[in-house]
Amino acid sequence: MITHIVLFKLKDGFDRDSPSVVDAEGLARAVGDHVPELLSWRVGWNSVHRDIAYDFAAIGVLPDLVALDRYHQNAFHRTAVRKWRSISDWVVVDLASS
Repeated sequence: MITHIVLFKLKDGFDRDSPSVVDAEGLARAVGDHVPELLSWRVGWNSVHRDIAYDFAAIGVLPDLVALDRYHQNAFHRTAVRKWRSISDWVVVDLASS
């Protein structure tokens, strides 16, 4: 199993109510419905403000690295990536478990 975790930090000038952020959030929420390799998908806004905290997170579980690669290549996912790239910076970690 691979747990794919992405943490997003909105760029200066963007907030949760910015139209492009609302669009990106909608795309992120829909990824789970458009990527068949995902076993589970969870997204949401950070609920506690801290200077070091990120703003938004996406967490997906996939069966293996082959599925993770298909996830990365998925056209809907690529659309969401392009949208988030324009409004945020992010970090990613992929945790393998046995």
